[in-house]
Amino acid sequence: MSNTTHRTRRLRATGGFTLIEVMITVAIVAILAAVALPSYRDYITRGHLADASNGLATIRAQMERHFQDNRSYATVGTFVTPCASTDAAPRTFNLFVVSCSGTPTATAFTLQAVGSGAAAGFTFTVNQTDVRATTAAATGWPTCASKWMMRKGATC
Repeated sequence: MSNTTHRTRRLRATGGFTLIEVMITVAIVAILAAVALPSYRDYITRGHLADASNGLATIRAQMERHFQDNRSYATVGTFVTPCASTDAAPRTFNLFVVSCSGTPTATAFTLQAVGSGAAAGFTFTVNQTDVRATTAAATGWPTCASKWMMRKGATC
């Protein structure tokens, strides 16, 4: 065997990947992405939903302080009820804005956290007796009249 033939075989043997190897790798990556991407998207959504529950708990505590000071959940004189504040910044928790659902009375209120952006379609509510509810317009996410639903596929 000549020296040139031996060199050509060695170059061919140490070459790159074959087309079939590349295609198999692409197929494996595509399958992994098809499984991982929806799970990751749900994980991110659950993180946003935690902001709603935190926001509702914060404003609910402010409503109770307002009641302690004024003996009413409603606006009294110059003391504006926390959920009806005209400044939305203290009532905004990342993608959720907490506000009054209806007008608070002396003995009752209902707060709602409405999502926007990646959390659009989610609305959580809580009232003065801590009755919670979830309205979810996103596909696969549950709606419940008695608790906050924080996981896709959870039961009410």
